[in-house]
Amino acid sequence: MASFLRARQAGIQNDLSAGIPPGAFAPDEQSRYGINSQISCLAYDPIQSLLAVGTSSSKYGAGKIYVFGAHRVVRTFSHAPSTSASPNSLPPSPRQLAFVATNRLLSLDTHNELCLWDLATGRLAARTTYGRVTCLITDPGLDWAFIGVHSGAEVWAYDLDRERPATGFSLPNFWKAHAAAAAGRGAAGFAVEELVSLQLHPRDIGKLLIGYSHGAVVYSFKQNEATRFFEYVLPAGAPGGDGLGMDRERRPRLVRAVWHPTGTFVLTAHEDGSLVFWDPKDGRLVAARSLYHTRVNERGGAKGALKPLRLTPFGKIAWCCKQNPDDTALLIAGGRAVDDEQKGLTFLELGPTPTYATSSWELLASHFEGKQRLTLPVPPGAEVADYCLIPRSSPYYDGAQDPIAVLVRLTSGEVITMTVPSGYPISPTNMLHPSLSFVHPFVQKIAISTMPRERWLGMVETRNLGHPILQGGAPAAKRRRPGWDFRNIIQVAHADSTVRIWDIGHSDEIENPAQLQVDVARALDRFEDVSVTALAMGDVTGELAVGTRSGEVVIYRWGGNRNFGRDAARPLDPNPGGLTDISSRAEPSLKEGLQPYVLYEMMQGPVSVVTVSDVGFVASGSEGGFFSIIDLRGPSVIFQASVAEFAKEEKRSSFLKGHSSKGSGATQEYPTVIEFGVMTNEGDSYSSIDCFVGTNLGRVATFKILPAGKSYSAELAGVAKVGHDKVIAICPMNADNGQPAGASGPAVAGLREGRQVNGVIVVVTQTEIRVFKPATAKGASKSFDDQLCDAARVTEVPGRGVALVAVFGDRTVRAYSLPGLKEIGRASLPMLDPSRTILTVISRTGEVLGWTGPSEIAVLAVWGSGSGSGKGLAPAEDTLVNPQLTLPPRPTISNLQWISGTQYVSPTDLDLLIGGEGRPPSKRMMAAAAAERGMAGAGAGTGTSQEGWGEYLTRQINERTARLNLVDDAMNRLQETSQGWAEGVDKFVQKQKKDMLLGSLKKSLF
Repeated sequence: MASFLRARQAGIQNDLSAGIPPGAFAPDEQSRYGINSQISCLAYDPIQSLLAVGTSSSKYGAGKIYVFGAHRVVRTFSHAPSTSASPNSLPPSPRQLAFVATNRLLSLDTHNELCLWDLATGRLAARTTYGRVTCLITDPGLDWAFIGVHSGAEVWAYDLDRERPATGFSLPNFWKAHAAAAAGRGAAGFAVEELVSLQLHPRDIGKLLIGYSHGAVVYSFKQNEATRFFEYVLPAGAPGGDGLGMDRERRPRLVRAVWHPTGTFVLTAHEDGSLVFWDPKDGRLVAARSLYHTRVNERGGAKGALKPLRLTPFGKIAWCCKQNPDDTALLIAGGRAVDDEQKGLTFLELGPTPTYATSSWELLASHFEGKQRLTLPVPPGAEVADYCLIPRSSPYYDGAQDPIAVLVRLTSGEVITMTVPSGYPISPTNMLHPSLSFVHPFVQKIAISTMPRERWLGMVETRNLGHPILQGGAPAAKRRRPGWDFRNIIQVAHADSTVRIWDIGHSDEIENPAQLQVDVARALDRFEDVSVTALAMGDVTGELAVGTRSGEVVIYRWGGNRNFGRDAARPLDPNPGGLTDISSRAEPSLKEGLQPYVLYEMMQGPVSVVTVSDVGFVASGSEGGFFSIIDLRGPSVIFQASVAEFAKEEKRSSFLKGHSSKGSGATQEYPTVIEFGVMTNEGDSYSSIDCFVGTNLGRVATFKILPAGKSYSAELAGVAKVGHDKVIAICPMNADNGQPAGASGPAVAGLREGRQVNGVIVVVTQTEIRVFKPATAKGASKSFDDQLCDAARVTEVPGRGVALVAVFGDRTVRAYSLPGLKEIGRASLPMLDPSRTILTVISRTGEVLGWTGPSEIAVLAVWGSGSGSGKGLAPAEDTLVNPQLTLPPRPTISNLQWISGTQYVSPTDLDLLIGGEGRPPSKRMMAAAAAERGMAGAGAGTGTSQEGWGEYLTRQINERTARLNLVDDAMNRLQETSQGWAEGVDKFVQKQKKDMLLGSLKKSLF
């Protein structure tokens, strides 16, 4: 009965929700965008062109691993609870990731659990728990991972192919034995040696560089012993890296040890800020420096006045190289002065490495003074936590060969991308997955528009882009949603004042996965103190309006850039209250896209709301209590007024008399919602373009927009009081069929023919719903008694009808029939963050976009997405691995190194040395054996053999020994031949001397 009465009060004859079946309200989690928690680690695979991102466990959820590919390709890996974990402990968080051979991903978490993930199937292949792990290293060309543990500072190996720890292989604490043999030389200053870093030789996998807190060690797999020890000792009077404690001898603690890309040198970094370069052949110290000074290991040797400095600890250090691995540079996190104004990464360019065999020690030492020192800056107030290099193609050299970019993780939890070595920022737009842009940098505001499919397919911007970062993977095959030719287009404003626009989809095929971008700071010609507070985009026109905290409204239009390729921006005079042409401030790299059109300097406090119609009008409101309407045909401002002025009109309404000014003296009234519509207002005999303005004090003002010569004018039609709290939604609706009664092109064109639209507006405040005919009719209402409403919108069920969907502060979503306002259903949304439900937005198609944490949104289809209610988010089925892509050969030692005595160890040799003869052959070993058997069979021409892997390995060792013996024989023959030749020359010279002497005697005597 109540529903029937409300329908009559609202003036709507039909039940607009009658066609919605009882089970249609079934909220499904359709997708998620963003990062669920703070990023803890990063890894990049240049072969498959994939990026892995690990997140920390927090109150917003357990730690996850995201693997991103091109466009929208993504798969998520979550840790299953460990049986050994305490029930009260936090879920594990990945702290290190590495892409390994056979297209797998290795993760080490905070519970010291090593997990091996299969990227092709998405399953967890194996898991092993160690003690306290201090470091982990892998190599893309090997089947082994090496794990450094805290207990005993030992090194263990994990067999990636057999998916189990290597039995019988363990490296002891070499430094402890070395210190004991040297009468405690390394024990001074430290109670216990700790293992701090590991790195395989870039070319010779038979050598492992182990960093202990006291010094570094080079271990030879072939000789099964430590061959070199490096200990950094500062004599009294030497400044060291920070200039502290110069009056005594010091042994600064080692924090990192790194190979030169060719293995010619070793770098050790120490906690005093020293960078020490060593010769691994004889263990000699070549040079020592800090980021600011050189020769810091010599008494009075530092160049320049060195004052004591407080330095930030060293983080990650990568010894980078170009395509020529001898042309190198260091990329260093940390080591900078604490009071340094510019924070960021340090790029120390060293240049081409001098030829070791022909260079003096002075020349080698001067090489490490460097050619130049550059800073890759980070935003003010943030510091570098870690970074991940993006190499152009090679996965070797510790991922540092020919890097084109670096992905930097900041202490603030954000991520930035920069070019190497210039440090120019790289926008993630169309370079990284949209989810990563939620922390690149953080998001300030989101809005949603429902755009016709054909219009969105045509909105593909043309922009100059650099080398793509992510190109791997392929999206899962999906069908386009039938019967619905609209796309939900999200607008996302970020902390750096950029706005990115993209299709969130309907759990279907996204035909245009590209993103659009606008730079608000550039449009304002001000790059500081720019914060976006309001967004709106035209559903059909695609025009975009952006409001800022400082009171400006920037309007963008789709078009070409007549200044493409050049910066034509010029200073413009301030124009408070007026419009300014800002088309000259278009981005030089954007040829076609959303271009800056006009700037409205409202300057009445932060912009609280903007709205873009599809018929050329833009409206804006500010927290200062002002409201404006702009006609883009001029463009011109056709209306400006204070909310306080037109709110007085509400006092004349008898049914609200005596309540209109309640609380108005204590609270500033300002617009919160603005919508355009076309309908016949109460008491009129014609339809008109209306602008509806809702305020934070529950008023709704209706303005008529009427032709005035060549332009338009706006006049107040009336003010209605719908409550005492904030208006959160105004939805113009056709009372006959329930379709939106917005200000569309066809609706406005019909006004010239005298067509009328029987319309109502559905207004939702925090405490009630009201359906009435503007401007001041009472209509029908329904109150929310238990919870405050945070977001609401009239949504459409294709072919079924319309209903109002609302999200409340108790994390529930409810649907109400129209016009009866009967509750159709309600459901809990436990995944939403209760502190952010007020930021929820709802699309016309019934998708709820709610925040699950600081940087992640969940997209929930209220009318079902086809996956079934209550089943949660379905796992992604995107393909990550392209089996046609193979690893290139691993770099190896040069011929000169081999002749000089370097013992080459192949991956097969390493398998034998670590796994022993009892280890079953790996897939790579079997492939190599098959290849060699095929070559042998081709050479023999006939015959086949069935050779086991054990016989194969034995034959390989015998053949290798035979080859070495042949080389020895050849060298011996060469030596004998050379010795014989030398003896022959000596005899010839002696004979010539004798003949000359006899000849002289004969001449003198005869």
